Amino acid sequence: MKPTEKIIESISVREFYEACRDPLQLELICGEESLDRIIREKSLNRPALALTGYFRFFANRRIQLFGAGEMGHIRDSDPEVIEKVLCQIAKKNIPCILISRNLAPTPVLLKVAKRFKIPLFRSTLKSKTLTTEATLILEERFAPRKTIHGTLMDIRGIGTLLRGESGIGKSECALALIERGFSLVADDLTHLRLLRDHEVVGNSSELSRGYMECRGIGIIDVAKLFGVHSVRVEKRLDLVITFVTWSPDIDEDRTGLDQDHMEIFGQKIPHSTIPIRPGRDMARLVEVAAMVQALRLLGHDAAKEFNERLIRKMSGQIS
Repeated sequence: MKPTEKIIESISVREFYEACRDPLQLELICGEESLDRIIREKSLNRPALALTGYFRFFANRRIQLFGAGEMGHIRDSDPEVIEKVLCQIAKKNIPCILISRNLAPTPVLLKVAKRFKIPLFRSTLKSKTLTTEATLILEERFAPRKTIHGTLMDIRGIGTLLRGESGIGKSECALALIERGFSLVADDLTHLRLLRDHEVVGNSSELSRGYMECRGIGIIDVAKLFGVHSVRVEKRLDLVITFVTWSPDIDEDRTGLDQDHMEIFGQKIPHSTIPIRPGRDMARLVEVAAMVQALRLLGHDAAKEFNERLIRKMSGQIS
């Protein structure tokens, strides 16, 4: 089955409020009837320059964060003048307004918000904390998503995705790795998403988390059989391993000099192909592959180091 990819281009203010109400300590002051307004960017905007009447680079697609500086400027400005500016901001079709530090909205701000039916929230958090926490939540909500067939494991800190045709032995290999103390993230169907525009993270659905299908046995509860440490909620994807059925004409990599990659969300993930044949300890090979990748991340590549030694030997630089 071809992986399905979903690009999130917008979320509603209602989704933001439901996801952030508790972690951001949000209080809805007005605008409940307009929670279906759309947020189209995953960051917050401080409308400092806009409050002076400069709108050339105004980020109207973002949540507007009013901190102590913005609120102080509104309080100190002429009510008629600032009302006109706030109306100009409101006419830009902003999604909502968020006030930090539990500051009370001024009468003029509340008046404009109600007039244009703009959701107005207040948080007890400081602006810096609020920006950081809200951005992380928005990053998660806007993250591109893809579902791919494969079993995701955490092996010595390396997120390893096991792929291959149905029945080739992915779950059996994963089970052997779990017995050795490693953790299962997702069995058979892995949900991937791109965070911070460069990090691919995988997890399972809540329904199937911690469960595995073993042919001939059925569904097993991994946590109850092997302990809670054997299940992990999510893991960054560092390595993809594809199992293929061995045949005499298959081209097996013997050196590891030419590392293959699999492109996911535009990110190049290291990829290895391991042929399946009788007598091979697949779990051990996968564990070693993960350890090799861990060394590469630390800047050590055994294949390249050996090749360089061989070249020096051939040139007479070492005896």
